[in-house]
Amino acid sequence: MTTQELLIKAKAAKAALGPVSTEKINEALLSMADALIENTDDILAKNREDIEKARGTVSDVMIDRLSLSEERIKGMAQGIREVAALPSPVGKVLSSHTAPNGMVIEKTSVPLGVVAIIYESRPNVTSDAAALALKSGNVCVLRCGKEAHQSAQAIVDALAKGLEKAGLCKDFVLLVEDTTRQSSIDLMTANGYVDLLIPRGGKGLISACVKNATVPCIQTGTGICHIYIDDTADLDMALSIVENAKTSRPSVCNAEEVLLVNAKIADKFLPKLKERLVDSRTVNPVELRLDERAQKIIDGTPAGEDDFDTEFLDYILAVGIVDSVDEAIAHINRHSTGHSEAIVTNTQESKDKFARMIDSSSVYLNCSTRFTDGGEFGLGCEMGISTQKLHARGPMGLFELNTYKYIIKGEGQIRI
Repeated sequence: MTTQELLIKAKAAKAALGPVSTEKINEALLSMADALIENTDDILAKNREDIEKARGTVSDVMIDRLSLSEERIKGMAQGIREVAALPSPVGKVLSSHTAPNGMVIEKTSVPLGVVAIIYESRPNVTSDAAALALKSGNVCVLRCGKEAHQSAQAIVDALAKGLEKAGLCKDFVLLVEDTTRQSSIDLMTANGYVDLLIPRGGKGLISACVKNATVPCIQTGTGICHIYIDDTADLDMALSIVENAKTSRPSVCNAEEVLLVNAKIADKFLPKLKERLVDSRTVNPVELRLDERAQKIIDGTPAGEDDFDTEFLDYILAVGIVDSVDEAIAHINRHSTGHSEAIVTNTQESKDKFARMIDSSSVYLNCSTRFTDGGEFGLGCEMGISTQKLHARGPMGLFELNTYKYIIKGEGQIRI
């Protein structure tokens, strides 16, 4: 099926989805979750084929992003069930007032229509996106990278079985067959078919969509996430937060890429950091890329010109020394991609200033950036993490997949 043929199907499905009740959608979501579990063996078999093809062409960290397991599939199914349990945003009256002439003017939440997602090598995005789109009343068009395509197809096949078992149209969730660059361009320029395009991936994908899309597009994902260690920080707390943010899963967009340390504690903190992230780690030690001041305290790789502007997605951390919270804030706002930033401090004034002045979607005070996630925020799962300001910001859940319209109720009023 060509991408254009698929888009025609999606547009027809949009009309069919409109009248479906929330109760029926919840029934279908639970059926889709069950279908994932029932088809685990098929999904894992296709995933193994994807991994074998990718091995040797991508890093081990990216293989981890691509890999599925029984536990991960159970997690995907649980994510769908959690979405089913959330209240629907569709038809929610956001505000209401009565005009002087007696008309009641209601601002009401409604689906966007057809939501297209271009993503790379994370097959779990397939089920997350499908669940969120369906619960928010939208048809979902998925376009994954070639490395994950067989896995994604197996997941979509399972979800289709769940939809059909619940008596709904399987075309509510569609996967683009073409994995060449052309299919991405087709989605970017699908005026009249795609109501919102969400790219989830690296800087190149996001830039291509922003540059070429003629349909509405959300910027998501690229995460040059910072942690600043203030001079009053609890150093043991700071080490645990930095270790978690950098090493728990370095291939994801909420992983830390840059560490800034106040000069007053750098002599004490940086040797502890090196011991925790490098010397004590027999598996996957972190490469520390140090600015000139940090190089005078510990050994590491001298930071290159671009290291403070790079999303490494690997066991690499850029480390710099600053003289104050104000200098840290200025550095972060200059180099950040607007994703997630954290401060570790025991000074309330520093917390307040950091929270107020950092211009990113998620700002953390004494906790890890790894919490920027739809599930962790109570959204069930997420369609992506928006790093822009309109119309959505941060993890995109159900309400971010709706727009609104005004419904005006009258009794014969005419304008004079």
